[in-house]
Amino acid sequence: MTSVELLEKFNITALDVENIRKAGAILAPQLEDFVEAWYVWLRQQPEYLQFFPDAANVARVTKLQTAHWKEFFAAEINDFYVARRTHVGAVHAHIELPNDIYFAGVSMSYQMFGERLKAAGLSGDEVMTLMMAVNKLLKLDTFLVIDTISRIARERIADHSRAMMEMSTPVTPIWEGILLLPLVGIIDTTRTNEIMNKTLTKIAESRAKVFVLDISGVASVDTGVANQLIKITKATRLMGCESIISGVSPSIARTMVELGVSIGEVRTTATLRDAFELALRAVGVMDMGTVNTATMAAPNNALAVRPRPAV
Repeated sequence: MTSVELLEKFNITALDVENIRKAGAILAPQLEDFVEAWYVWLRQQPEYLQFFPDAANVARVTKLQTAHWKEFFAAEINDFYVARRTHVGAVHAHIELPNDIYFAGVSMSYQMFGERLKAAGLSGDEVMTLMMAVNKLLKLDTFLVIDTISRIARERIADHSRAMMEMSTPVTPIWEGILLLPLVGIIDTTRTNEIMNKTLTKIAESRAKVFVLDISGVASVDTGVANQLIKITKATRLMGCESIISGVSPSIARTMVELGVSIGEVRTTATLRDAFELALRAVGVMDMGTVNTATMAAPNNALAVRPRPAV
C-alpha cells in the first residue's frame, strides 16, 4: 500500500499533518528527555532485561528512537516514511518482540506526549486537537509495524510448512524402476498437490516404471482427497509409470465405496508387501524367491542396481 493510499485509509488530512508538526515544534526540544523518561518506564517491565541486556545496546537504541520521533513529528509521510516503519516491524519480528509490550509502549508514548503538551501551557482544546492528529499517525505507524510482523510470521509458517511437506513426502527408489511413497498423517489438497509434483518429477528423473503409494499410515480419506489420489495415479500413467495404492484399510475401503469414489483402473492392495510383489512382477522380477528379504524389510536401503536372479 502506498503512502497516498495509507493517508486516505487513515483519514490523515493536510490539517492533521499541520497539527502533527505543531505538536512537534513544541516537543522536538524535549525528545531526548522524553526518550529517557520512556526508558525509565520500560525498565519497570519484565521484557526489559530480555531485550536490553547491556547498556551499549540501550544507548544505541535510544539514539535510534530519538531519530524515529523526530521523523514522526516532521510528518513527511511518503513512501520512504512507510519503508522506515516497515523496517521497524521487521526488526521487531527478528527479535520476536511481544506485541503486548509494543502496544503498551505506543500507548505510553501517546500518554507522555499529551502530558508534555499540557505542561507547555496549551489549553485543553488545543491539546485535544493536536493529539487527535498525533493519534492518527500513531495508528498508521502501529498498523505498518504489526502488519509487517504478521507478514513475516506467515512467511515463516509457510517456509516451515514447505519444509515439513518435503520431509513428509519422501518419494524413494526401492528397486530398479520402482518408487515408493509412504504417506502418514493427515492428507489435504495442498499436500496432494505437493505429492503430485514430487512424484512426477521423481518419475521423470528416475524413469521409473512402477509407483507404489502406501496409505496405510493415513487415518481417513474423504472424497476430495480420494479423487486427488486417483488423479495422481492417472498422471503417473501418462508418464508411462503404473501406480499401485497399497495399505487400503477396511475403513478406508468402506468410506470410498460409501462416497461413491470411482477408482477406475487403479490397482489397490491391502498390504505393502502385496503391492511390492505386483511391482516386482511389473518390472520383470517374476520369481519372488529371487528377492532379497532384507531389502524388502528395509526399502529405504534398497539396492541401487537390480539384483541378478539366482542360478
